[in-house]
Amino acid sequence: MRVLPVLMLAFAAPLSAQTAPTVAPPPLTPQQRQPAATIVAEPAALFIAACDANGDGRTTRDELSACVARSFADADSGHAGSIGYIGYADWALKWLGDRNALPSPFGVDRDGDNRITLPEMEAQFASLFDRFDVDKDNAATRAELLTIRAGAFPEGGSGKKGRGRGAEPR
Repeated sequence: MRVLPVLMLAFAAPLSAQTAPTVAPPPLTPQQRQPAATIVAEPAALFIAACDANGDGRTTRDELSACVARSFADADSGHAGSIGYIGYADWALKWLGDRNALPSPFGVDRDGDNRITLPEMEAQFASLFDRFDVDKDNAATRAELLTIRAGAFPEGGSGKKGRGRGAEPR
């Protein structure tokens, strides 16, 4: 009877020895790396794009106003008519993707009373809409809501000024 466990152990050892070790892939060369993003969208621009109610790829001023009112009502669950900075942070997390996304509550709270009202939110987004509506046709298109970065960082660079890898000596 002792032979059976010994035989099982003898056959199991070669099976466990055949497990291939995990090998990390080699690092990517600069030519293989994905280039730095040159087109980005601000969180407020993403919100404005999401307010396109009829799905035509253009957000009108009326669509934005209705969307701001709906999102504000969602944040003002107690129907107090205003939300505090913590309530605004919750709104920003849900609608802009991050509690610290711009616009900040300090910029939205125009009267400085530490409360944000619907008219203050509407004024902030109307101002943003004016900035994004480049052709002034009262509609913000996806192309207008994108931000083009003029200079992407050089390969391997961090975008900081000064000498980087491969820089010419002065």
